[in-house]
Amino acid sequence: MHRIRLAVRENMTSGIIREEHYNREIEVSGRGWVVEEQQKIVGFAIGNRETASILALFVHPDHEGRGYGRMLLAAVVEWLFAQGVHRIWLSTAPGTRAQKFYEEAGWKFQRALPGGEHYYELKDESAA
Repeated sequence: MHRIRLAVRENMTSGIIREEHYNREIEVSGRGWVVEEQQKIVGFAIGNRETASILALFVHPDHEGRGYGRMLLAAVVEWLFAQGVHRIWLSTAPGTRAQKFYEEAGWKFQRALPGGEHYYELKDESAA
């Protein structure tokens, strides 16, 4: 997964999400999903039920445009809502394809964070 994380062209944020974060997030406070092609991971997502957030969602640049990001996003959102989370958040760099991706998926911009990333939320409309 970290190979994919380091291959992205946008949202570099290197050092913020490190390899050692994945295990804790997947095994203790959340869950992770992967997409494989020919038995090789080409995309992944990690959600955290304790923080009600999406920690990571990345697709290797060589495998973009195949719907993997949408599949991963749907899986993590569905799981978080099934865990009783009613509002999910994430952050992403402004002016990126990821920002457009989340906005097109219905995520709502809330505010700019001190480090410059944009904070987005998605509400579980069925819980209203």
